[in-house]
Amino acid sequence: MPRSEARVTTDRSARYAKQLAAHMGRKIEAAFSEETGRGTLVFGAGTATLEAAPDALLLTVEGERENLPGLEDVVGRHLVRFGARDELVIEWHRDNGETGLVHRNEDPEA
Repeated sequence: MPRSEARVTTDRSARYAKQLAAHMGRKIEAAFSEETGRGTLVFGAGTATLEAAPDALLLTVEGERENLPGLEDVVGRHLVRFGARDELVIEWHRDNGETGLVHRNEDPEA
């Protein structure tokens, strides 16, 4: 299945993964385990996996090729909003070499 990955540099990876799963869990199936540092988000158009590493949050979205931009957008947009103070940058890399979306906080008030 087509996929896109992002490595988000942060020392708060578990915190952000847990917050993202809790927020998304209001609308979709979502889970995060603090024990394993891994989580999943299940969308109608595909899935996302979250992996909290000591220095980064590793993100993967999988779905049909035409759904990857939407999956990148929803995961990246929410994560940037949660991490506005830390100025998180999410840069997606698709498995076919295409450039994925880039998310960063561009709100000067945040």
